[in-house]
Amino acid sequence: MRQPSFFIPHGGGPCFFMDDPAGMWTRMEAFLCGFVAGLPERPKALLVVSGHWEEEAFTVQDGARPGLLYDYYGFPPHTYQLRWDAPGAPDVARRAAGLLADAGFATVRDAERGWDHGVFVPMKVAVPGADIPTAQLSLRKDLDPAAHIAAGRALAPLRDEGVLIVGSGMSFHNMRVRNGDATGPADIFDAALTAAVTDPDPEARARRLSAWSMLPHARFAHPREEHLIPLMVAAGAGGDDPAAHVFADHVIGWKVSGYRFG
Repeated sequence: MRQPSFFIPHGGGPCFFMDDPAGMWTRMEAFLCGFVAGLPERPKALLVVSGHWEEEAFTVQDGARPGLLYDYYGFPPHTYQLRWDAPGAPDVARRAAGLLADAGFATVRDAERGWDHGVFVPMKVAVPGADIPTAQLSLRKDLDPAAHIAAGRALAPLRDEGVLIVGSGMSFHNMRVRNGDATGPADIFDAALTAAVTDPDPEARARRLSAWSMLPHARFAHPREEHLIPLMVAAGAGGDDPAAHVFADHVIGWKVSGYRFG
């Protein structure tokens, strides 16, 4: 069965594994709990593109047992002891590298890098049994949206091979603003982004996402766009399939969304 592709919010650091008395992250955690479990068929493997890994060329992590990178700072000690010990998916990583190379992209393989928190934090919620083999793909450091959409298109055949392609980031990511200072512009940007993502014409969707920086409040939402670009890979991998707005919530005043393709 053909798998969809997703763009998911991965929260803030290890937020789902800390005390949250106000329930700020409750709805996002519930979404992450369900988005894999609710698929008609369990994925054979995951290919995750995180906003926390950038390289000059697209790079795949093809190790058999990746470790974890605790690439967050100032959190409680127990959050640096979290484990998510899913096996790697070196065959999927190599297949992804081949598809990208066939599409004309320079590719690199890295067997040593661990999974960053854009992978293991949301996947620990989504796949708590750590029993789905997982590969990670970097962003390309230029953050060119059209190139990342094209890379997603190149990776689309993986969906027919049972691989769930997941872009992991945040649809709004401006660490300098929160609460009332963020809400109005964040809502406007989110509405414009969602309209672009859910455009029923796939070619128009690609054009609108490639020009994301022209959306209202775009640079307010993303002073730097590394947390948005995983969406481009997921959208490209979605091909001509329709897109759905499958998650929305406000956290620290930010409007945050998730999307499914196919």
